[in-house]
Amino acid sequence: MLTATPIPPPENTAPPSEVSASQDVIETRLWLDEHDWLYSLLHSEDNVSPTFRFPDLISACISLVFSHHDASAQIFQFLGSELVLRPPQTPRRRESMWRKQFQLLLDLQLSPANRHPNPKFQLDQLTTACVALCKTWDESGATILRQARQNMAARAHQRGKAHPR
Repeated sequence: MLTATPIPPPENTAPPSEVSASQDVIETRLWLDEHDWLYSLLHSEDNVSPTFRFPDLISACISLVFSHHDASAQIFQFLGSELVLRPPQTPRRRESMWRKQFQLLLDLQLSPANRHPNPKFQLDQLTTACVALCKTWDESGATILRQARQNMAARAHQRGKAHPR
């Protein structure tokens, strides 16, 4: 079962560039501990010029984790040793991420590591694992903000290629 849904684009009130950007955002859920930590980073005095929002911060975490050669192993290690010990009914917050990073998690969710005889983890758990790992690596969030800038520049570059003048 896939739990991600594209966030529907607004009615025809937004400029075409904004409608296109909203179609590139996918909804996910994030466990409260990791959400609260990202929320503090969102409001950090270091998150300026520009101020990155949740899709950027979550996507930066995913990008950082997947920059490691053993990303899958690290994610499933966290899920199997730490997240599994939390109460399964822990509340989650609805947030969103960029489609490119969603695709990384979707590929992982559909991978053999997430099939029988292994336990099956959902998108919210995979997303939460990426944020938790980044928090472990750098609680200040500086690397996440740096990665958010790199992701933003890469998206702008891709849009430039898609819409040459």
